[in-house]
Amino acid sequence: MSHAPSPAGPSNRARPAAESGPAAGPGTPPADQREPLSTALVTGASSGIGAAVARRLAADGGWRLVLNGRDLTRLEQVAAGMSAATVAADLTWPGADRRVTEAALGHLGHVDLVVAGAGVGWAGDFTGMPRARIDELVGTDLLATLHLVRGLLPHMVAAGSGRIVLLGSVAGSVGVRGEAVYSAAKAAVAAFADALRYELRGTGVGVTHVVPGVVDTPFFDRRGAPYRRSWPRPVPPERVADAVLTAVRRGTDEVYVPGWLRLPARVRGAAPGLYRRLAAHLG
Repeated sequence: MSHAPSPAGPSNRARPAAESGPAAGPGTPPADQREPLSTALVTGASSGIGAAVARRLAADGGWRLVLNGRDLTRLEQVAAGMSAATVAADLTWPGADRRVTEAALGHLGHVDLVVAGAGVGWAGDFTGMPRARIDELVGTDLLATLHLVRGLLPHMVAAGSGRIVLLGSVAGSVGVRGEAVYSAAKAAVAAFADALRYELRGTGVGVTHVVPGVVDTPFFDRRGAPYRRSWPRPVPPERVADAVLTAVRRGTDEVYVPGWLRLPARVRGAAPGLYRRLAAHLG
């Protein structure tokens, strides 16, 4: 593990406005009296959406960051010029969640925002998916997120404020052919976001579920199969990063990127038979 702060100091630019979260609990100051969010831990920050989120927060100003990823070289390239420390660790390693949590709290003092962006994929028939890849995918996309949030959440609840951002996928809302395990893991993330949000009501800590569609990142190269569909077209990771920051500022519970992706999820919920017929036809 590497925990090397960037030489750059904290930005002097204005901090983001305070979020609007759930109702305050006993002894918790109203939202407009709390300190604005200013410290963040971003996982999966060495590439893709996580890297874009880190850059977006740094550009926004006022944020002190701890960035986690598996590739130290890429992680330090992302952190260059930011007020950021890097923690290179695979979150599926035993004890990695504790090391990342301790590094974040040790460097920042407190963590206002957690963006759980670490994730991997795999494409192909489920029957041909190696057991090791199933374990890796579920371990990275689901279990690592649960363990990390579990480690940081008591500190955020004690502070009476903060936000947890969980990166999901439209595959978790509607299911995607050839991505059965990935769809299952992301569906579990969506359910976790809902359940945790209910549990945290009144604590001052909010939960945001960000649901991207196809994003133009190295994710598809690493999953073993490129993205070949002509529609929907991939969106840049910066668009997802913008949505994350907007959701954090507004205290939004769930956001789809792009927004129209909410429609198939609603059709599936309202008319599952119709949805399944359309999905079988359209692939």
